[in-house]
Amino acid sequence: MITIGMNYNVIEGKDQIFEDACSKVLETMDGMEGHDQSEIFRRCGEGGPVYLILSRWSSEDAFNDFIASDAFKKVTDWGKKNILSARPQHTTYHQGDDA
Repeated sequence: MITIGMNYNVIEGKDQIFEDACSKVLETMDGMEGHDQSEIFRRCGEGGPVYLILSRWSSEDAFNDFIASDAFKKVTDWGKKNILSARPQHTTYHQGDDA
């Protein structure tokens, strides 16, 4: 099992559009093989909208299959052009690894 942290900086005023798009993506992910659970969080406080999506997968390969899909590429291309103020950053957390 792995957890992926996906961090997104959103253009001011585009937060509701981002949240609506994420809701649709998360619904799609629910039916994907290897996907366990995903949740979206928004930073409180000053600065532009910043979101974190935590997504749990059975393996890194399952997550990589998802991000290689045409549906994911389509939504990320749209986001880069219309919604995001910076390049997204992803972090992979391997459960059970010794730190």
